[in-house]
Amino acid sequence: MSFSEAGLIELEPTQVKALLDAGEAVLVDVREDDEFAEEHIEGAVLVPMSDFEVETWPSFPGRKVIISCLGGVRSAAVARKLIAAGQGWAVHLKGGLNAWRDCGLPTVAGA
Repeated sequence: MSFSEAGLIELEPTQVKALLDAGEAVLVDVREDDEFAEEHIEGAVLVPMSDFEVETWPSFPGRKVIISCLGGVRSAAVARKLIAAGQGWAVHLKGGLNAWRDCGLPTVAGA
């Protein structure tokens, strides 16, 4: 885990996988519908960045929300927006889906 800037927590794919497997976290994918349909991480919840609003951002009581995208840029941007809106911190998957795949972790394709 690293803190790239105030309140932004970056987790490596293996750390995210461990949290997901333990039921301690939910992965929120901020890519668009077509990207998500092409390939995503199993169990991820789609909340496109284009629809982002702080007021409607999902919460999952008792579980950490980890934000992801393809390469980590959009997820970090959404995390920064949440922090700017008053959330003290936000977590994102460092390197996004690309890093997840690079670690040999499974994805769901064409669903």
